Amino acid sequence: MADDKDQSLREDIRRLGRILGDTVRHQHGEEVFSLIETVRQNSIRFRRDADVAARAELENTLDTLTNDQTTHLIRAFSYFSHLVNLAEDQHHIRRTRAHLIAGSAPRRGSLAHTIETLFASENGAENLNTFFQTAEVSPVLTAHPTEVQRKSILNCQMVITRLLDERDRMQLTPEESRANEDALQRAVLTLWQTRMLRMSKLSVLDEVENGLSFYDYTFLRELPHLYAGLEDLLASKDQRFEKTELPSFMRLGSWIGGDRDGNPFVTASVLEKTLTMQSTRAFKFYLEELHTLGSQLSMATLLVKVSPELVALSERSPDHSPHRADEPYRLAVSGVYARLASTFKNLLGLDPVIAPCGIADAYANAEELVADLDIIHQSLSDNGSIGITRGRLRHLRRAVRVFGFYLAPIDLRQNSDVHERVVAELLQAANPSLKYLDLNEDQRIEVLIAEISSSRPLASPYLTYSDETQSELAIYRAACTAQQRYGKGAVPNCIISKTDGVSDMLELALLLKESGLLHPAEARLDVNIIPLFETIGDLQNSAPAMDRLFGIPAYARLLASRNNAQEVMLGYSDSNKDGGFLTSGWELYKAEIDLVEIFAKHQVRLRLFHGRGGSVGRGGGPSYQAILAQPAGAVQGQIRLTEQGEVITAKYANPEVGRRNLEVLAAATMEASLLAHTELAPRPEFLKTMEALSENAFKAYRNMVYETDGFEQYFWESTVISEIAGLNIGSRPASRKKSTAIEDLRAIPWVFSWSQCRLMLPGWFGFGSAVKQYLDANPQHGLPTLQAMFKDWSFFSTVLSNMEMVLAKSDIGIASRYAQLVKDEELRNRIFPRLEAEHALTIAVLKQISGRDDLLSDNPLLKRSIVNRFPYLSPLNHVQVELLKRYRQGDEDERVRRGIHLSINGIAAGLRNSG
Repeated sequence: MADDKDQSLREDIRRLGRILGDTVRHQHGEEVFSLIETVRQNSIRFRRDADVAARAELENTLDTLTNDQTTHLIRAFSYFSHLVNLAEDQHHIRRTRAHLIAGSAPRRGSLAHTIETLFASENGAENLNTFFQTAEVSPVLTAHPTEVQRKSILNCQMVITRLLDERDRMQLTPEESRANEDALQRAVLTLWQTRMLRMSKLSVLDEVENGLSFYDYTFLRELPHLYAGLEDLLASKDQRFEKTELPSFMRLGSWIGGDRDGNPFVTASVLEKTLTMQSTRAFKFYLEELHTLGSQLSMATLLVKVSPELVALSERSPDHSPHRADEPYRLAVSGVYARLASTFKNLLGLDPVIAPCGIADAYANAEELVADLDIIHQSLSDNGSIGITRGRLRHLRRAVRVFGFYLAPIDLRQNSDVHERVVAELLQAANPSLKYLDLNEDQRIEVLIAEISSSRPLASPYLTYSDETQSELAIYRAACTAQQRYGKGAVPNCIISKTDGVSDMLELALLLKESGLLHPAEARLDVNIIPLFETIGDLQNSAPAMDRLFGIPAYARLLASRNNAQEVMLGYSDSNKDGGFLTSGWELYKAEIDLVEIFAKHQVRLRLFHGRGGSVGRGGGPSYQAILAQPAGAVQGQIRLTEQGEVITAKYANPEVGRRNLEVLAAATMEASLLAHTELAPRPEFLKTMEALSENAFKAYRNMVYETDGFEQYFWESTVISEIAGLNIGSRPASRKKSTAIEDLRAIPWVFSWSQCRLMLPGWFGFGSAVKQYLDANPQHGLPTLQAMFKDWSFFSTVLSNMEMVLAKSDIGIASRYAQLVKDEELRNRIFPRLEAEHALTIAVLKQISGRDDLLSDNPLLKRSIVNRFPYLSPLNHVQVELLKRYRQGDEDERVRRGIHLSINGIAAGLRNSG
């Protein structure tokens, strides 16, 4: 049966592979095609059958390639990985649609399943109604220093996706089938002839534009559709929801253009331009939708009744055409269009593509636009036309509520060290005898409380400050202006990286006061102050720090102006780099438990912001399971989480896939908030065991990464980290400082580099040693306890499931080839055998605990994906190693450097969640 379900996928992969092969043959000749086909077949034979002869022939072929042959091979195998990704995504859509068409029971993770489950629970309807009043679910898009895919490549892929979808949804005639095949051939040829690499480094505004494209693809249309589907689903279950329009509890957020941590290119000017670009996208969408809506609402007063409010709205329209004199809805829409056009002009200095019918007053805010659309909606509803309200008008009304005039709220983020220096300079300029940096934590808090409680400005227009201080003040002032211009939601959050104490949060409060975002006299705060706890030590100190902060009356008064809700961000990436995979996950879990307790003590509502990456080494993995695995009370109806780089493309480039991923976030948040999961209360022996495992894993990880002499050199020489710095793939540097120290390296390139060499160290290292030590110390009950934890505790089973996924994508044989790049033989022989032994031990103990003989035996989708794509990854890894050797030995041929960068792209595409 499984074979039957996958038949269409296999057909798509074969079809796309054949078209790609024909393209290579036609473009570069039979010799190049034969070479690529030989490598492909030998790689499949070796991966499938462990054929030693095939491996020998494969390696001999790859080792003798010319630079041009290498480039052709890398491009062919890289593009095939991209095409397999498209086929798999389309297959997921195909299977989901087949499931729905068959009328099967809703799948877990869908909103339909969640709503059904919640209505079956006690007080389900009442709990849901309460949930929506305060709920907040927000995926936050962030720029990615290792996002390797160009938007031009994505555009080509979207054409191919559309053509595959056409084959699925339509019963094509022979002529239509040939036309579809011809179009696929043209699309693959266009893809082949499109440059894979960027010629120049991305600017921040390039990243903004890339991020905005996902609003065109998915968000602007699919998010309103999600709301409509959810409202209809609720109404079908309970009549109390029949006329209910849900609050806009799900919104997109963005760091792109506001994240300054280690990125000197994000300035006040860049923030202003980002907001302009975002707002322009929103206005153009609304204007296009209004223009179309006006053409559709052709009802005449001779045939329909209208409300007095609608009459008044139509009479205010500057449209005086006699042809529409008896069409009040069209007149009303044309009037709304004219007002929105004036707003567009006033805010952004731009005119719509289609000119309005006349001049009208601009809207003061998005709420006024919503009010006018509501008048149209209500008149239709009250006068027998409720069905008409459920189409474009419904989705437009929701879009304006969700996206406002700013499209997406932008978070500002900066490192606490920067805030500290700026505050120190401001204080010393005002009082030269005050040496802020010499004060202890208690003294700093005292000084800062006095300053944020005073309405007296600290910064003086008559003094000259450093460039850093001027830049920081400028960006917060720009945020204040943005709130006045676009609405309070335009820049609602300020995040403090590397938070380790109360003074870090009060320093930001002081800068907000200086910028007009904190008002001492009114005890009002116009943005959320959000600490980001990243390292293991900072996570352990997070609850005590928040306890102390809430105990400060001046801050408590400010928090009251934010409805006594406090957001806390948890850093998955840096905590992993600091303490390893297992300890990071455990300390995050414990921090959440402690924060829940502290917030309850102070009667403050907790909203957690999870800084998760795409890879497991950075907190990635399936979002649904991750949210449900949170400790009891940690979700509380509100959650934000980062979506980064290639994960954004994978999740949201395709509208259907995008909507499904948004549904998963909403469904998981509802379930985690409203359903009492017994597994969320782990048994005491589970907690004790986890503490022991974490302690041992931490020691093993720290010993290898930070305490082994030469490990830093081993890392830089055995991975592509140096070459990644030469890729034009992001606006920010790979390291926060100009050093090679692992402490200073950003977590994303750290994980990305280990994934390229297929070792995947951040996603598993230390677990094997930790389990072995635990089992040695507890020979009788150790293994049964671990097996019970895996079976009965969602946190532990999710950790192991994610680790299993990483291990399945790792390849110690390939990693050994990268180890040969380390020049110092003694160093290589001292470190790699330890890595190899830990890798083998981790797989062995994982199988013991899960009771399964093979990795991914319970995850057939991922296992199938690996079978489809990994024969095409091994050759890419092989040639990457060879090119790295040539490049590092001084080969200055541009084709060598370009080949390395092409192989990085191809391997990332094959692994998907790699950075």
